Amino acid sequence: MKALWPPVVIVALLLLWASTYTVSETDQVIVTQFGRPVGGAITRPGLHFKVPFVQVVHRFDKRWLEFNGDANQITTRDKKYIWVDTYARWRISDPLRFFQAVHDERGGQSRLDDIVDGQTRNAVASYDLIEVVRSSNRGFQITEELEGIGSAEAMAKISAGRNKIAAEIKEKAAKITPQFGVELEDVRFKRIKYIEMVEQKVFERMISERRRIAERSRSEGQGRAAEIRGQKERDVLAVSSVGYRDAQQIKGKADAEAASIYAKAYGRDPEFYQFLKSMETLNASFDGSTTFVLSTNSELLRYLKSDGR
Repeated sequence: MKALWPPVVIVALLLLWASTYTVSETDQVIVTQFGRPVGGAITRPGLHFKVPFVQVVHRFDKRWLEFNGDANQITTRDKKYIWVDTYARWRISDPLRFFQAVHDERGGQSRLDDIVDGQTRNAVASYDLIEVVRSSNRGFQITEELEGIGSAEAMAKISAGRNKIAAEIKEKAAKITPQFGVELEDVRFKRIKYIEMVEQKVFERMISERRRIAERSRSEGQGRAAEIRGQKERDVLAVSSVGYRDAQQIKGKADAEAASIYAKAYGRDPEFYQFLKSMETLNASFDGSTTFVLSTNSELLRYLKSDGR
């Protein structure tokens, strides 16, 4: 008998372990027997019991879950081709219905993808692109670049706007999700952009416009540079003219003073003045290699004689 006790205890412990399960604060549970739900959802945290090896526990999160939709190519009412990417927040509000409809969270995400993306497509196709992009009629400054790439379209008044369109998507989708045991809390646009072909054309237009602005700025800069250079040349000429005038005035004054000094020197000693002028003439006319011939009655030769006669 003692030899039977260990196996019995082990079997009892296995049965006890297989017949109990715990529910955490963040979980809600559906118990199935042979694939069919037994009873309702169990949301009370704590220790619970089930039929061992027959009943299976399925756990679902109570918390708000994240949904990230796939980007879809949609045409707006004004025939603009764009990529629209959305995200949403949802939770499992009725675990039993959720289990019966989609079985698990992966199935729920797939069904949400169909519902949210379908409503997004319908909503975006009902509005112009400016309605999907802008959220209000807030005024903004029109830059030079915007003037060249469509300021009239950008400044068009909107009647709904991005936030209201997102709210419309959420409202319509939230009417469908309860039949799958899902409560949809929020839907938002994550990203909106042109498709690749249109985006390339927009970029080319923006590049062309900026080149035009750059060329105009370059021309204005060159014109301004020419104006500055012209002004500089005029200023240089003006300064040079004033300097030349002042120099000539100083030179004339100096020449006058020199002439006056020469005149006074000539009046005081004409012979000495004549001697100095002759020496200046000789110094300016000849150098050490010059050979010259003078007559005996030359005035210059007279001053070169040692006795001065």
